Amino acid sequence: MSRHLTLRFAVLSAVAAGALLAPATAALAATPSPAPSSTPGDDLDVARKKDEDARKKKEEAAAEARKVEDAKRMPRGGVAAGEAVADDSGTGTTAIAGSAAGALLLAGAGTFVVRRRAAGRREG
Repeated sequence: MSRHLTLRFAVLSAVAAGALLAPATAALAATPSPAPSSTPGDDLDVARKKDEDARKKKEEAAAEARKVEDAKRMPRGGVAAGEAVADDSGTGTTAIAGSAAGALLLAGAGTFVVRRRAAGRREG
Protein backbone atom coordinates (compact mmCIF):
# COMPACT_ATOMS: atom_id res chain seq x y z
CA MET A 1 0.00 0.00 0.00
CA SER A 2 1.36 3.45 -0.86
CA ARG A 3 2.08 6.11 1.74
CA HIS A 4 -0.85 8.19 0.50
CA LEU A 5 -3.34 5.37 0.99
CA THR A 6 -1.88 4.49 4.38
CA LEU A 7 -2.15 8.08 5.53
CA ARG A 8 -5.73 8.35 4.26
CA PHE A 9 -6.67 5.11 6.00
CA ALA A 10 -5.13 6.34 9.27
CA VAL A 11 -6.94 9.69 9.11
CA LEU A 12 -10.30 8.12 8.29
CA SER A 13 -9.86 5.57 11.07
CA ALA A 14 -9.05 8.33 13.55
CA VAL A 15 -12.11 10.35 12.48
CA ALA A 16 -14.37 7.31 12.76
CA ALA A 17 -12.95 6.41 16.17
CA GLY A 18 -13.44 9.99 17.34
CA ALA A 19 -17.03 10.00 16.12
CA LEU A 20 -17.72 6.81 18.05
CA LEU A 21 -15.89 7.81 21.22
CA ALA A 22 -17.14 11.39 21.56
CA PRO A 23 -20.57 10.45 23.00
CA ALA A 24 -18.93 7.84 25.21
CA THR A 25 -16.59 10.41 26.74
CA ALA A 26 -19.54 12.64 27.56
CA ALA A 27 -21.25 9.73 29.28
CA LEU A 28 -18.13 8.88 31.26
CA ALA A 29 -17.60 12.48 32.29
CA ALA A 30 -21.12 12.61 33.73
CA THR A 31 -20.58 9.73 36.16
CA PRO A 32 -19.45 10.78 39.62
CA SER A 33 -16.07 9.65 40.84
CA PRO A 34 -15.96 7.31 43.84
CA ALA A 35 -15.55 8.93 47.23
CA PRO A 36 -12.19 8.43 48.93
CA SER A 37 -12.13 6.22 52.00
CA SER A 38 -12.02 8.04 55.32
CA THR A 39 -9.34 7.74 57.96
CA PRO A 40 -10.00 7.67 61.72
CA GLY A 41 -8.77 11.26 62.09
CA ASP A 42 -11.37 12.51 59.62
CA ASP A 43 -14.38 11.45 61.71
CA LEU A 44 -14.77 14.94 63.18
CA ASP A 45 -14.69 16.49 59.70
CA VAL A 46 -17.20 13.94 58.46
CA ALA A 47 -19.55 14.72 61.36
CA ARG A 48 -19.28 18.46 60.65
CA LYS A 49 -19.96 17.89 56.97
CA LYS A 50 -23.01 15.76 57.79
CA ASP A 51 -24.31 18.51 60.07
CA GLU A 52 -23.78 21.11 57.33
CA ASP A 53 -25.50 18.90 54.78
CA ALA A 54 -28.47 18.35 57.09
CA ARG A 55 -28.72 22.09 57.71
CA LYS A 56 -28.54 22.84 53.98
CA LYS A 57 -31.26 20.28 53.28
CA LYS A 58 -33.50 21.88 55.89
CA GLU A 59 -32.87 25.32 54.38
CA GLU A 60 -33.62 24.01 50.88
CA ALA A 61 -36.83 22.36 52.11
CA ALA A 62 -37.91 25.61 53.76
CA ALA A 63 -37.10 27.55 50.56
CA GLU A 64 -39.08 25.04 48.51
CA ALA A 65 -42.03 25.38 50.87
CA ARG A 66 -41.86 29.17 50.47
CA LYS A 67 -41.83 28.78 46.69
CA VAL A 68 -44.91 26.57 46.85
CA GLU A 69 -46.73 29.11 49.00
CA ASP A 70 -45.69 31.94 46.65
CA ALA A 71 -46.84 29.92 43.65
CA LYS A 72 -50.27 29.50 45.21
CA ARG A 73 -50.62 33.27 45.59
CA MET A 74 -49.27 34.21 42.13
CA PRO A 75 -51.69 34.65 39.27
CA ARG A 76 -51.63 32.06 36.50
CA GLY A 77 -50.74 33.07 32.99
CA GLY A 78 -47.08 32.79 32.00
CA VAL A 79 -45.20 35.97 31.22
CA ALA A 80 -47.97 38.25 32.47
CA ALA A 81 -47.65 36.56 35.85
CA GLY A 82 -43.87 37.06 35.97
CA GLU A 83 -42.92 33.51 35.08
CA ALA A 84 -39.25 33.02 34.35
CA VAL A 85 -37.96 31.31 31.25
CA ALA A 86 -37.23 27.62 31.84
CA ASP A 87 -33.53 27.01 32.26
CA ASP A 88 -31.83 24.50 30.00
CA SER A 89 -30.28 21.77 32.11
CA GLY A 90 -29.21 19.58 29.19
CA THR A 91 -25.97 17.66 29.21
CA GLY A 92 -24.88 18.69 25.74
CA THR A 93 -24.65 15.10 24.49
CA THR A 94 -26.81 15.99 21.51
CA ALA A 95 -24.44 18.80 20.55
CA ILE A 96 -21.43 16.51 20.82
CA ALA A 97 -23.10 13.77 18.78
CA GLY A 98 -24.17 16.30 16.15
CA SER A 99 -20.69 17.74 15.92
CA ALA A 100 -19.20 14.27 15.55
CA ALA A 101 -21.70 13.38 12.81
CA GLY A 102 -20.91 16.64 11.01
CA ALA A 103 -17.18 15.97 11.20
CA LEU A 104 -17.73 12.47 9.86
CA LEU A 105 -19.78 13.83 6.95
CA LEU A 106 -17.10 16.40 6.15
CA ALA A 107 -14.43 13.71 6.25
CA GLY A 108 -16.46 11.58 3.87
CA ALA A 109 -16.99 14.51 1.51
CA GLY A 110 -13.28 15.31 1.61
CA THR A 111 -12.44 11.70 0.81
CA PHE A 112 -14.84 11.78 -2.13
CA VAL A 113 -13.24 14.95 -3.50
CA VAL A 114 -9.71 13.58 -3.10
CA ARG A 115 -10.64 10.35 -4.88
CA ARG A 116 -12.28 12.24 -7.75
CA ARG A 117 -9.20 14.43 -8.20
CA ALA A 118 -6.87 11.44 -8.11
CA ALA A 119 -9.00 9.62 -10.69
CA GLY A 120 -9.02 12.73 -12.90
CA ARG A 121 -5.21 12.94 -12.84
CA ARG A 122 -4.81 9.30 -13.87
CA GLU A 123 -7.28 9.57 -16.74
CA GLY A 124 -6.39 12.92 -18.16
